[in-house]
Amino acid sequence: MSDLSPPPTECSGVGHDHDHDASTDGAPWRGGSHGHAGHSHGPGLVHAAGVNLGIAFGLNLVFTIIEFAGGYWTNSIAITTDAVHDLGDCLSLGLAWGLQLVSRRPRSPRYTYGMGRLSPLGAFITGMVLITGLLYVASVSLERLWSPEPVAAPQVMLIALLGLAFNGYAAWRLHGGMTLNEQVASWHLWEDTLGWAAVLVGGAVMSLWHIPIVDPLLAIGLALFVLWNVARNLRRVAEVFLQAVPEGVSIGELEALVQSVEGVQSVSNLHAWTLDSERHVLTVRVTCSPETVADLEQVKARIREKVGRLGFDNVTIET
Repeated sequence: MSDLSPPPTECSGVGHDHDHDASTDGAPWRGGSHGHAGHSHGPGLVHAAGVNLGIAFGLNLVFTIIEFAGGYWTNSIAITTDAVHDLGDCLSLGLAWGLQLVSRRPRSPRYTYGMGRLSPLGAFITGMVLITGLLYVASVSLERLWSPEPVAAPQVMLIALLGLAFNGYAAWRLHGGMTLNEQVASWHLWEDTLGWAAVLVGGAVMSLWHIPIVDPLLAIGLALFVLWNVARNLRRVAEVFLQAVPEGVSIGELEALVQSVEGVQSVSNLHAWTLDSERHVLTVRVTCSPETVADLEQVKARIREKVGRLGFDNVTIET
């Protein structure tokens, strides 16, 4: 620089300039609030997300109780299977709701990134509960394949209609939500709605023809479908804890994006990961040749603006 000594070079050791996005220094972290254009979630949106998740949790809990009673009443293993699934969804929605409420608390000196990773931890716990329950139900369903038991088909259809109503309304409440909690929860609820549509069709078939084997077949099909989705979500959880590059972000494209900023000569030591699949972190070293300190700050501001559009709200730039 013309007014600084020594001349600008890529530094190591003394002289590092660690620049953090102002949205993360001295201010509370808010769930889903990225603090930049295209990602700003205001308090009203955070409150709405909490209300929607609370309603979805309440509906799911009430209907799960109805399901377990209905499974015993109708002797339907398919309904019992979905009750176990919905119990896992209750845990997921309860955790999502609670985490949405506590996400507005400020970070602490001990937890400087906040408590955002409680969300993927909750997903892991829920996934393990679901897998345990579904494996048990699947084993019972396999036994019924060899010795089918009669099922009260009209009652099964009645419970399936209730399932469509409860889960469909809850999914509609969360549909189009901007927070990850709402989006993931809505996927679960839409899957539940489709599952109940399948149970309704199965009940109609059994009411017309005496084919009790349809019930355990439906239970096994639902269990496999849910297990596949649980495994997919657990993979996402593992990627978060292993600090993988956020979904939808290419490290090569990210490096090229930083390199394209005016004033940047080279990019190195670029690391990108996500705290909870919503809030992303970036650290990078850049070599640049600004004329003044103000120019250097402008370069860093342009970098923060560009990567902020990809969801990176905690950015450390070493020059």
